[in-house]
Amino acid sequence: MFSIYILTYNDEIDIAACIESAMLSDDIIVVDSLSSDRTVEIAQSYPVRVIPHRFESHGRQRTWMLQEVPTKHEWVYILESDERMTPELFNECLEAMKSSEYIGYYVAERVMFLGSWIRRSTQYPRYQMRLFHKEKVWFSDYGHTEREECLGPTSFLKETYPHYTCSKGLSRWLEKHNRYSTDEATETVKQLESGSVNWKDLFFGKSEVERRRALKDFSLRLPFRPLIRFVYMYIILGGWLDGRSGFAWCTLQAFYEYLIVLKTWEIRNMPVPQSSPANTAPVEVKETPISSPVATED
Repeated sequence: MFSIYILTYNDEIDIAACIESAMLSDDIIVVDSLSSDRTVEIAQSYPVRVIPHRFESHGRQRTWMLQEVPTKHEWVYILESDERMTPELFNECLEAMKSSEYIGYYVAERVMFLGSWIRRSTQYPRYQMRLFHKEKVWFSDYGHTEREECLGPTSFLKETYPHYTCSKGLSRWLEKHNRYSTDEATETVKQLESGSVNWKDLFFGKSEVERRRALKDFSLRLPFRPLIRFVYMYIILGGWLDGRSGFAWCTLQAFYEYLIVLKTWEIRNMPVPQSSPANTAPVEVKETPISSPVATED
């Protein structure tokens, strides 16, 4: 058996279905980032542990969770509230744990958007580290998300999980990606100034994860990134085959890329406000005596 962490923040719409999908495990821990809606109340109605912790970043939240929140089992699975565990994936996880060859496994997501599976323009199968030995993996920040650090070999599972990326409505999606674009712009500036492209992984990477991360570092250096992203997703990857939902998804992703481009320019070009030196004496303003009680306009 393995324990399941569920990460939440203002997820009253998703949390019940997420917990119910995870009830195959006998140890479920909800790590909540101080939600202000009914997320905690709903979670506490299930036989799960609810642990509040102020959110700092995706990488720090995961690492804190792994280090500070005890689990019943050595192996853990990370589930976000808009994702679901499936019986097929759960059983494959149990089988994978029997092997001592690997310390963690990547699992591919199925992005669900506007009621459809966006199969093509999401670079499916797109893998995330989900099942692993708790003492062998931790996370660091990268852009708006995180990257895993693994103390040992990893592998990939065949089963996938659904990710309802717009389950809380389009307004919430836009609000969230506005925040994400700020983090991505900061990471972009960092990569452009001190990072590099791993050309070996870009063309000969052993896994989808290595190739995708190298492609992202390469794409940061391209001109007309929003347009290129739309053409790449909608035409080259075949997003047009995903119908109306696919067109909407590719358009939003191009808009998201444009936000990153604009905020990157803003970080690199906007002047930084200068504070006055602490030891600068204040300028004395002398008032001119008013000879008449009647005010006059300049």
